[in-house]
Amino acid sequence: MTTTNRTDGGIDDPNDGGSGGPPPGGSGGGPGGEEPPEDADEEISREEADELIQEIERRRSLRGVAAVAVAVIGIAFSVFQLFLAARSYTFTVWLPTVEVAGISIAPWQISLQLLQANAIHVAFALVLTFLLFPVSTGDGIFARNLGRVVPAASRRLGERSPVTRVLEGVRAGVRWALLDPERERVTPVDLAFVGVAFLSAFYFLTEFSEIQNMRVFGVDSGRPVTEVYAFLQPLLGGVPFVSEYSYAMLLGVAGVLLVLEGTRRTLGLPLMIIVATFIVYARWGYLISSGTPFIGLLAIPELTWPDIVQNLWYNTENGVFGIPVTVSVSFIYIFILFGSFLEMSGAGQWFIDLAYALTGGRKGGPAKASILASGFMGTISGSSIANTVTTGAFTIPLMKRSGYSPEFSGAVEASASSGGQILPPVMGAAAFLMVQYTATPFADIIIIATIPAIVFFFGVWVMVHLKAVQEGIGGVSGEDTVSFWSHLKRGWFYLLPIGLLLYYLIIERLSVSRSAWFTLVALVGLIALVSAYSEETRLRLLAVFAAIVGIEFASHALAGVNVGGLLAGSGGAGLPPAEAATALLAGIEWYAMLAGALTLLSKPDLDASLLDLNPSVRDTAETIGDRTGRDLEDSQPFKLGTFVVTSMEQGARTAVPVVVAVAAAGIIPGVISVSGLGPNLTSLLLALSGGSIVIMLLVTAVSSIILGMGMPTTVTYIILISMLATPLVEFGIPLLAAHLFILYFGVIADITPPVAVAAYAASGVAKSDPFETGVKAFSLSLNKAIVPFAFVLAPGIVLLREKANAADLPLRERYRVIGFEDLAELSYSVPEVLVPVVGVFLGVIALGATVIGTLYTRVGRVARGAFALSSLLLMAPGLLSESVFDTLGLVGVSVSVNALLLDLTLRGAGLALFALLALRNRRKADFEGDEGAGTGADPAEVASGADSA
Repeated sequence: MTTTNRTDGGIDDPNDGGSGGPPPGGSGGGPGGEEPPEDADEEISREEADELIQEIERRRSLRGVAAVAVAVIGIAFSVFQLFLAARSYTFTVWLPTVEVAGISIAPWQISLQLLQANAIHVAFALVLTFLLFPVSTGDGIFARNLGRVVPAASRRLGERSPVTRVLEGVRAGVRWALLDPERERVTPVDLAFVGVAFLSAFYFLTEFSEIQNMRVFGVDSGRPVTEVYAFLQPLLGGVPFVSEYSYAMLLGVAGVLLVLEGTRRTLGLPLMIIVATFIVYARWGYLISSGTPFIGLLAIPELTWPDIVQNLWYNTENGVFGIPVTVSVSFIYIFILFGSFLEMSGAGQWFIDLAYALTGGRKGGPAKASILASGFMGTISGSSIANTVTTGAFTIPLMKRSGYSPEFSGAVEASASSGGQILPPVMGAAAFLMVQYTATPFADIIIIATIPAIVFFFGVWVMVHLKAVQEGIGGVSGEDTVSFWSHLKRGWFYLLPIGLLLYYLIIERLSVSRSAWFTLVALVGLIALVSAYSEETRLRLLAVFAAIVGIEFASHALAGVNVGGLLAGSGGAGLPPAEAATALLAGIEWYAMLAGALTLLSKPDLDASLLDLNPSVRDTAETIGDRTGRDLEDSQPFKLGTFVVTSMEQGARTAVPVVVAVAAAGIIPGVISVSGLGPNLTSLLLALSGGSIVIMLLVTAVSSIILGMGMPTTVTYIILISMLATPLVEFGIPLLAAHLFILYFGVIADITPPVAVAAYAASGVAKSDPFETGVKAFSLSLNKAIVPFAFVLAPGIVLLREKANAADLPLRERYRVIGFEDLAELSYSVPEVLVPVVGVFLGVIALGATVIGTLYTRVGRVARGAFALSSLLLMAPGLLSESVFDTLGLVGVSVSVNALLLDLTLRGAGLALFALLALRNRRKADFEGDEGAGTGADPAEVASGADSA
């Protein structure tokens, strides 16, 4: 969006009139609406998609030195995380050292503590935040009021008044230091914040022994600032504030404030206010009287500022560097980097084309392809907004062209893209937090999340199919799709990294970070091989690879180490052939990487026919070539190197909002922990729910949606599990099901008006009305709101089973993930797993008929209500029965029934009702078809006319 500066210092409001374009919903396309503009169904360019993402995320578009600085810092961030993934917190860096005879390479061993690693991680994110996100674009309250001060003074005092001139100078200085209306320059305030973030990380690295002492003696035991910086003694030695607080205290306060400022820039003012409110509550919550009904449960002991700062800034148990940031360091970043490498390799577009090859020719094919493509991209991205725009730039125009309205097209894309965060195997950042908070292996998280995710995507698929039936929409034309088998043959290797990741996680049961690291290395090795492969070089590539493997095998067999170890003089006794082969396989991806690089160096102008890298990689190579005056965009070795560094930079850019989000959100559980609020909050929520599990679930769902509006799912998840997970478990809900319940409703917030960020991103691509797009996206995702109630009341849906000795165990440990032996036990698996799972799948079909108003033909209002009832009975009968029991309990009636028998009975009733309604609707469709045939009319036209009746 372009803004112009007013002469009075404020920012012109684009809504004031003038030559602005029509509102987003002005196109009004779709059946029965106005004709859309001629270009309404044209695909937006990649540049327009990038601009739309930057507009929504409020990022800068930097050029020159600033862009280079961001790239260098981002690559350094990724390299640091790769070292942690490969070597944990102790690793060796080989640095050049100057000696008398010249320069040699010497090892420098680095050993970090968890707090130090977390601090560096957050410092990197803060530095990139202050460079990528402006402090102000001039459209805020402060900037607008500042723009009014000078004109007001000029009118009252005159333009030549000294006061007016002083105010003009102040305004100019503030605008120079803070304002970035075009989002294209780094301001002096940004550089100052970058410096403070660097000082904070430097203090953790150099003064960790002092930090350890402060854990025992308090943050005030640290040295004052005048002792750390002796040159400040003459200036600040007599200032009471400086001598009263330690340097560590001042850095801690500055660090927390930087996190709040970073939160405001990346995630918006509301989240910053929420986090700041918790900090204020930690300091003055003791003023709440414990005798006040209900509210008195929120009373806490008195805490001083040093106590708060120490727990929020110098602690890994809670606070800024607590569990969320630890998970980001260990799991989240490396998976974001994996997704970045996969996307930059060209996998994103290949998955989109694969989806169209699979479903493009079917009824409503473009929308179905959008669902599949968004699911595939969700495995790569994990971001609702980025997934919506990048996939929607291609899918939404095709949906509109086939006959779907702009609003419905945008809604399909937003709904499916938001599901990427709940779709295994990668899922979103919140899934990795679930691993840490529940002490559950990630492989188990994948298992419990799979069926609900499939149900969600199946439900959206059903709705777009029924909409296609309703509107008579067919598939896309042949030129918009590719042959499935030829496309699969061309890019099958893109599926290998995902399969390898699942192998490491589920079969080998490796840790999340190690699985991601091995998969990432294998991905780079695979891309190196593919980029070096052609009809001309395939024999050369095979020969180089065989030579490398042969040399390495000989080194292991003769000296027991690889070639690098042998050259370093660490060889010893050789290994038997079988052990040498095993050792060789451990590094096979590195040999593939080396073979590809050497082959490319031998023929740099090779045409890699199988590989189509992301346009960002090609553009970067071309830009560097233009600036250096060399033709580098056609050099395959250079493009391979550009692919690696671009992937690392893009991974860092993607990770920045996530890291800032988890750092800020960690403050809330930190406050709850240090203040002892947790048990009291649980008691308060249990009291307010009145012992009703339905009320408790509804409170959690509504809280998740409200809190998640405009916020990342990760933040919503962290905040709500801190406050609501324990009360849910107290009701007997399995721990994993409770966490997954909160996660689902946090994801729903992305497509829930009035702040449906994913839907608004889709409307920007679809040129549709944002609010209506959000409403339709929510209706398409309605099954995502019902399925969580289904699996918390019937844990078999998420493959959880109560342990045999559950009565003797704590509430958090009473359930386990189902194994094959449980499935073989038919007396358990049929009623508690198979029947509920089949029920939710049938239920989403009934829900589709309810929302769309069509099954085989039009569904009347009464029938839609009956379909809604059958959907509820099939998916979550416990929600209905518990509501009835709670209501009876209010009047003193107590009912005791066999829960499993009641559940099966209600599902059976729902199945009978659904079958009856479906049969009647099918007969109605057959009758309309016969009627159309008898009158010579097209049956599709008859059905269409009935739908609009």
